[in-house]
This record gives sequence, structure tokens and C-alpha cells, in this order.
Amino acid sequence: MDLNPHLQAEHHALAAFVALLETEQNTLLSGDTDLLLTLAASKTEAVEKLNGLADARKNNLRSHGATAKDGTTGWLKAHAPTSLSVWLDIQKLAEQAQQLNRTNGLLIQNKLRYNQQALTALSSVASHIHGLYGPDGQPHLSKPGRTLGSV
Repeated sequence: MDLNPHLQAEHHALAAFVALLETEQNTLLSGDTDLLLTLAASKTEAVEKLNGLADARKNNLRSHGATAKDGTTGWLKAHAPTSLSVWLDIQKLAEQAQQLNRTNGLLIQNKLRYNQQALTALSSVASHIHGLYGPDGQPHLSKPGRTLGSV
């Protein structure tokens, strides 16, 4: 049985997903938040595709007699050794994707924490300078005392 075409498709999709996560990481580091929305949509599509390929692989293996007890690696060693190297590469890519995703999550948490601190600081300042702007959005600086030029 030749599983290589199916495994190659999964390998290709996973490599593209890793590249997408690397792009996301670079974008997070550069601060280009507009691109993050596009990347989020692409990530969702990529994950759906990967899930479909993984389900197809599992069904394909099951239809050829693989059991959960065998595990994919064990079954491939015994029944399709030519496909084993692709599977091992898939596992490495999956680990890389997991690490990138974890790191990107930490970067996002740090950015959210920073933004929350900035909002808190701005809110604090704004509450101390109550009345800085009037209802019309124009500066409304009322200070006690005389106005300039008055006697």
C-alpha cells in the first residue's frame, strides 16, 4: 500500500502552516496589527485543512487494518516502511508548529497586557483631568484666576 501521496499532502499543508505561524510571529514582533487579521483567517483555513487531512489519514490507515494500539509509526514500520520518513517529518513539523503557536500565544498575551496597562494609565490620567475637553470636543481649559489680558 502506498500512503505517500496522502502523507505528502499532509506534509505540504503542515509546512505551509508552519510558515504561516512564522509570518504571524514576525508580524507580532513588528507590530503590524492590520496583517494579523488576515493571518488569523488564513490560520483558521489551514487548521481546517490539516484536520481534514489528519482525519483522512486515520480513516485510510483504519481501512487498511491499522488499530489505535498499533499507532501510526508502528503500523507504517510494519506495513508501509517507505512512508515512514514522511510521517516522521510530519511529526517534527507538528512539534515545530506547536512551539511556534505557544510562542505566538505568549507574544499576544504580552501585547494584551501592555495594551491593558496603557489603557489603565490613560484612564487614570483622564479621570484626574476631568473637563479637559468640552461636549463639543474642543479644549475646555478652565483654570481658576484671571484670564490673560484682563485686569
